[in-house]
Amino acid sequence: MSLYDGMLAAYGAQEWWPADNAFEVAIGAVLTQNTNWANVERAIANLKQEGVLQLDALLGLSHDELAELIRPSGYYNIKAQRLRALLEYLRAVGGLDSLARGGLDNARRGLLSVKGVGPETADDILLYAMDLPVFVIDTYTRRLLVRNRLAHGSESYEELRQGFEAVLPPDVSLYKQYHALIVQHAKASCRKQPACAGCCLMGICSGVD
Repeated sequence: MSLYDGMLAAYGAQEWWPADNAFEVAIGAVLTQNTNWANVERAIANLKQEGVLQLDALLGLSHDELAELIRPSGYYNIKAQRLRALLEYLRAVGGLDSLARGGLDNARRGLLSVKGVGPETADDILLYAMDLPVFVIDTYTRRLLVRNRLAHGSESYEELRQGFEAVLPPDVSLYKQYHALIVQHAKASCRKQPACAGCCLMGICSGVD
């Protein structure tokens, strides 16, 4: 919590995930794989412009039509396949609300069964689209933990996720805010090549090797 408190004091409350509704969050979670958010926004803008940002409308597109619309997100042929797999799964289970009613564990297992949906993508959907208490681990989170000697860097995704959840209350708002602060901190200071001067965690960070 000292990391959280330091970042919150420096950056203030953050707003994340940027989306109009839960379904858009789920689509964005797939599109953001291996790209930056600006590219995702362009792809989502294309879907909105065509009026197809709905489950049935997206499933009504051919592979080539969908791939072309999400081209700005990169790896568009692969992502079109992954999106279709997720969309077909959501239709089969009755949508996000129905999936959420089955509880966190069942929902997580279900999402992870979808081809192309890994732990980070699944947890993005669970936390930001379904308001279920699961902590998202990304590259920024791993970097912050390693630099503060809270992880070695070789831990699995599940080890880090369970580590966070073991020491934090299962609070959806806290998880969202914590993850958003980590993203902001990674942009401001804790970059791949760190900018330590003026870092809000300088007093507690163990330093960078």
